[in-house]
This record gives sequence, C-alpha cells and structure tokens, in this order.
Amino acid sequence: MSLGWPWALIALVTVPLLPAARWWFTRRRRRSAVTVSSIALIRAALPARSAWRRRVPVALFLAGLLALGVTVARPRATVAVPGGDTSILLAIDVSGSMCSTDVSPNRLEAAIDSARDFIRRTDRGIRIGLVAFSGTAGLAVAPTTDRDQLLDAVGKFRTALGTAIGEAILTSIDAIAEYNPGVAQRGVELASASTGGFEPDTIVVLTDGSNTTGVDPLIAAGQAAARHLRVFTIGFGTTHPGPMVCDPGQITTGSFGAGPDPGSGYGQSLAIDEEALTQVAETTGGRYFRAEDAGQLDDALSGLRREIGLHRESTEVTAWWLLAGTVLVLSAIALSLWWNRQRAPASS
Repeated sequence: MSLGWPWALIALVTVPLLPAARWWFTRRRRRSAVTVSSIALIRAALPARSAWRRRVPVALFLAGLLALGVTVARPRATVAVPGGDTSILLAIDVSGSMCSTDVSPNRLEAAIDSARDFIRRTDRGIRIGLVAFSGTAGLAVAPTTDRDQLLDAVGKFRTALGTAIGEAILTSIDAIAEYNPGVAQRGVELASASTGGFEPDTIVVLTDGSNTTGVDPLIAAGQAAARHLRVFTIGFGTTHPGPMVCDPGQITTGSFGAGPDPGSGYGQSLAIDEEALTQVAETTGGRYFRAEDAGQLDDALSGLRREIGLHRESTEVTAWWLLAGTVLVLSAIALSLWWNRQRAPASS
C-alpha cells in the first residue's frame, strides 16, 4: 500500500494524546471529588461493570480514529481489476517434438484441441492472437475477436525443426504493439521495468521443450517486463516422450530436406526447461503451469481465463478506510451508550 499524502499521517499523533488527556482529567476529577461517608454504599447502589466492558469501546474508538487518520493520507493499493481493452497472444510450440505420442494422439493435436476450447470459451470481447513457433516464430493471426478465423488458423499448424521461445515472446510483443500505443515494439530501448500496473494485454507460451535457437527467453522476458506485459508459460508433455508420429498434414513440406517417413516420426524431444519457463513467468508477473496430459492442459488454460482478463493497477482505497473508521467509531459509541444505560440505576 502507498499513500498519496504521506505527510498527512501527522494527524495520527493526536490519537495517543486522547488516552493521556483522559487520564489527566480523571486524575483531576478525583482530587476535587466530594468526600462521602461510605464509598461502599455508592458502589453497592450501582451494578458492577466488568473491565472488558470499559475497555472495548475505548479500543474500538481509538482504532476508528487511527483508520480515519490514515484516510486523510489518501491510501492507495495495487489491485487486480478487469482490463477494458484486453488481448491474449497465444504462442504455441510447433517443433518436431510436438509429434510425441506420450499425449494421445500426439502433443500437437492435443494442444490444438485445447487451444480451440480456450478460444471458444474466452469472452468474445477479448481479442486473441496466434503465434506459431519452431526454429522461427510467426504471427498466424493478429489479435482479433473473430473466433472462426482463429479456429481455422490453429487447425492448420504444422511442425518444423527448432524451438525459439524467446522469438515467440518478441513476436507477441510486436503484435500487441501494433494496436496498443502504450507498448513499444522490439528493438526500442527502454529503461528497466518501472513500477506501476500491468498492461491488459497478456502473452501465453505453450511449449514442450527448451529454447534451441534465437534470442534467450530471459532476455525476451526482460523486454516484456519493461513494457508491463505479463507472460504465462505452460510446459506440456510427460518426462517420458513416446514415439514421434505426425500425419503428413502436420509436417511442413520441405522443412526437412527429403524428409523422413511421416509415419515414422522425426525430431528429438528435449526435456522441458522448467527453470527457464518459471523465470520467464516470474520476471513478467505471470505464472508457470505444468501439464502432462490433455486434461491438465485444459485445466491450465481454464485457470488462465480467470487471470488474463485482469491487470494490476494502483487505485485509491480512501473510501474503504473511511468506511472502516466510521464503523469502528460508531460501534464504540453505540456500545458505550448501551452498556451505560444498562448500568444506570432504575428510577424509583
């Protein structure tokens, strides 16, 4: 939490002065009290009041004054709020290892099915863009609300050699910069990530391996962080890849020279670099998810839908402190009046 007018906290100095003043007036009153023949008779005439009944109203009153004192300083908090103009760049790994059959029928087909479900279920007011990456990264669909275009494009993804995770992040940044004037394209030198809220736009990277070419993913993550863009990463596949089997429609023609028999599989599966993916997410304020099968991938993407529509920004919360302080003060007054009424002797 931060304060808009921190100097106003000097008003809190008055709070501890109140108990001191009360003690001083009580002491003076005792000195000038009238002497009576028997204090015991007066005490017997009044019903007893427990110590906690005397202290609770005072504690509530002081706590309320403290809250009201903070209100004067105009407190601010960084909270998650809905993005008014949100887009999601979904970057999907289409390297050769996505032909692994440890996820049925293979990783690529399972990823495409989950992506389709994600596209269908995401609020239609949110733009979605598609980036496919292997040895290079390319924008398949610019951010759009046209779900039919997205569903058609993701079904045409084809595998190729290499895994360029860093390039996928930079390509996503450029796609966002095309319509968001608050986001600079790659190559523009920016200062290190400054404090403040996140942009409403978000990047999601789904991969089954580690970076093998292009820019380092952590360097790309630094570029995203400097632009206040969150990157969520998903590691997909088991630790025991199956045979590499892709049908002819899932292999880019000419990408492998003469090319292997499509049915026999190709490529070498590399272990998921979970450490790098976690660092990428943490650097940008996102999260890393692990998915070993289609069900877990669906769960990860479903969880993202609840987070991606939100971004963090600093907002004034003075009203909440004012409400809390007012409730505490009024509660203290009400309790004090109620308990004093019960304590007062009944008239004859």
